[in-house]
Amino acid sequence: MTTASVRLPEHLIHPFAPAGRADPHPAYRWLRANDPVHYDAASRLWLVTSHADCATVLRDPCFSAAQGQRERARDDALPPSMLTTDPPDHHRLRAPGALLLGPAAVRPLAAGLAEDVDALLDRLPLDRPVDAVAEIGRPLATAVYARLFGLPDGELKRFEALARAASVNLDPMVPPARAALGRSAAGALTHYLDKHAATVEGAEVPLAALAADDRLSRAEMLGILNLAVIGGWQPLAESIGNALHLLLPDRAAVARLAGADEDLARLAVDELLRLEAPIPFTARVTTDRVELNGGVLPPGARVLAVLTAANRDPDVFADPDELRLDRSPNPHLGFGGGPHFCLAAPLVRQTSALLLPRLLRRHPALRGPAGAPDWDQCLVPRRLRALPIDLGGEL
Repeated sequence: MTTASVRLPEHLIHPFAPAGRADPHPAYRWLRANDPVHYDAASRLWLVTSHADCATVLRDPCFSAAQGQRERARDDALPPSMLTTDPPDHHRLRAPGALLLGPAAVRPLAAGLAEDVDALLDRLPLDRPVDAVAEIGRPLATAVYARLFGLPDGELKRFEALARAASVNLDPMVPPARAALGRSAAGALTHYLDKHAATVEGAEVPLAALAADDRLSRAEMLGILNLAVIGGWQPLAESIGNALHLLLPDRAAVARLAGADEDLARLAVDELLRLEAPIPFTARVTTDRVELNGGVLPPGARVLAVLTAANRDPDVFADPDELRLDRSPNPHLGFGGGPHFCLAAPLVRQTSALLLPRLLRRHPALRGPAGAPDWDQCLVPRRLRALPIDLGGEL
């Protein structure tokens, strides 16, 4: 079949262009309505934007995650992991991975994470604006991984530096010089995790259970750890700034979340992720001809399931661009779907639902910055460079 591309109208900026990355939603909205299975000549990728078609891409075995690695505009391969393998290898790696990130592993961490959240909030200064990205999101993510990995306090700064440096590997289109730094950082992170995993112990530490599992080779175990950090630390850190950016202008929503019980808090977290998830798309390659509702894909098509577009599909979500804290059901794709549904989803929901109501209860007058949000130019993760917030006092 031909790959003649439908062009975006002139008034819309391409979502991958530097000027379009700050607000890609108008372009995705047009594509979803007018060309939901769109061949993008600039990137030579097929962009799938409707919810139904993205769900098919995530679930249908004709869309290969292993071959989706070819979508990356870089010559460095990610290590074999749950992210880059197809069944049956994916299932073989995912089962042990649940020892680190599954619900049974995460549930016992709740009390300790609540203590960590309270300690983080205790440290926030009241005499100046606080950067929600650097001073709340990143320390929160580091505290979570300290619980998962059994990291001592003296190692937290080193771990966070390694995690930040290695997270550049999330972006498939990072410039070559930064890609080289990312490869080096990922190697340093793997070396660090290898050394730490050899000594960690304790029934309360999920990493200890994973390291002791004999279903994995050492390299496979380290691949899971590397993925957990590169694919999890920064998205968790950035999700807090993204959430507060959406939430703070809506004072009724702020008041409601401040008084939320656990159930409403988790619904709110899902709604905030629906609107601005840190992982905006995922890559696949077709292994056969596939007919979607919005068009036909040839074999070997390099496909991006544009999750951020699917999450605002009016065929699935009423008032899709509006924040509704209690939206239910909320079948958003911010955690992916199908066999590759994010293993860390329970941890993200639990952690964010602990932090956000506590922060808002302590600081009910909290305000965000005026003016346009300062979105980073990277494609993945979708994140703010900074979000200076005024705590406005403390209760």
